[in-house]
Amino acid sequence: MVFSKVLINWYLKNKRELPWRKTSDPYHIWLSEIMLQQTRIEQGLPYYHQFTDTFPTVFDLANATQEKVLKLWQGLGYYSRARNLHETAKYVAEELNGNFPGSYAELKKLKGVGDYTAAAIASICYNEPVAVVDGNVYRVLARFFDIENPINSAAGIKEFKALASKLLDEKDPSAFNQALMEFGALQCKPRNPLCDSCPLSSGCLALQKNKIKDLPVKLKKAKVKKRYFNYLVVYSKENKTLLQQRTGKGIWNGLYEFPLIETEKPVGKGAFPSEEKINELLGEQELSLQLHNKKPVVHKLSHQHIYTHFWWVKAEKVGEAGIPVKNVKDYPVPVLIANFLEETALETYSL
Repeated sequence: MVFSKVLINWYLKNKRELPWRKTSDPYHIWLSEIMLQQTRIEQGLPYYHQFTDTFPTVFDLANATQEKVLKLWQGLGYYSRARNLHETAKYVAEELNGNFPGSYAELKKLKGVGDYTAAAIASICYNEPVAVVDGNVYRVLARFFDIENPINSAAGIKEFKALASKLLDEKDPSAFNQALMEFGALQCKPRNPLCDSCPLSSGCLALQKNKIKDLPVKLKKAKVKKRYFNYLVVYSKENKTLLQQRTGKGIWNGLYEFPLIETEKPVGKGAFPSEEKINELLGEQELSLQLHNKKPVVHKLSHQHIYTHFWWVKAEKVGEAGIPVKNVKDYPVPVLIANFLEETALETYSL
C-alpha cells in the first residue's frame, strides 16, 4: 500500500465541492484558511462568501475599516483572526503591491500566519512540498501508525510534522495535503469513523489493536476560568444608549459592548453590583434599574465561561457619548451581545 496514492485516489472520488478548491489564488486560499482555523466548514462557508463578495481583492479588504471587518466577522469567534487578517491585507496591499509571498518561509512572516497556514498556502498555491498538519491530520496519523505521543506536546508536534513530511507526495503536495485533511474530516472522523469502508483499514494499527477511541492522545487543558459579567443596557428618553469599545489583549478586542461591570462572584438575586459605575456614566439624575434575566446567560469560550446578567438602566439622558438605539446594530459586537439584541429587539423597546 502506497499511503499517498490511496489517499489521493480517495480524495478525487470523495472530496467536497468548496469554492476555495476551484482556485489557486493565494488571497482566496489565505482567506479560507484563516477563517477555518478552529471553525467547522459549515459555519465558515457563509462568512467566506460574504467576505469575498464584499472584498473581492486584497486591496478591497485593506481599504476597509477595522469596524467593517469585525462586523462581517461577527459570530465567527476568535476575533484576533479578523484583526490579523486586516493587518496582513494592508501589509500585502501597501508593501507588496497586492502580491502574497511565494514561499512557505516568507508566508510565515505574515501576521496571523503560522506553520499550518503557511504550509497550506504554499502547497496549494505554489505546489511547494511542505506538509500540512492540522487536527484532522493528527487524528489520521495517530490512528494509522498508533502514535500515543500527545498531539499538543512539543515532542508530539515535532513527531507528527516529521511523519507528515516523510509521507508527503512531493510531486503533488497540494493534492496530498488536501486529501489527508479531507480524509480526517469525512472518513477518519473524531467520533464514529467509517472504518468499515476505509481504504486504509488493512494497515491501520489502531483498528487492529482496538484503539480507535483512544487516539489521538491530547494533554488535558488548563482549568476553565469562570467570569461574571453585568452589562448596563442604558435606555434614555432620547432613545439613546451607550456602547463602549473593548481594548487591550483580552477577549473581543475592538468589539463594542454595553458598559460592563465584572464581579468575582455571581450577583445576588435583585442586588446590583455597583451603583457608583452608573453615577460615573450618567451623572446625578433619576434612574430606574431592572434585571433583565434572573438566570445568567452562559457564554462558553475555549478557556473561560462567562456568566452574564443584563440590567436595564432607564435614564432621562445619556449625554454626548450616547448613540441612537437604532444604530446599535451597525456596530461589531460579541455574539453574546448580538443574541441579546436579537432577543430584545432593542430598537423597538420603549420606556
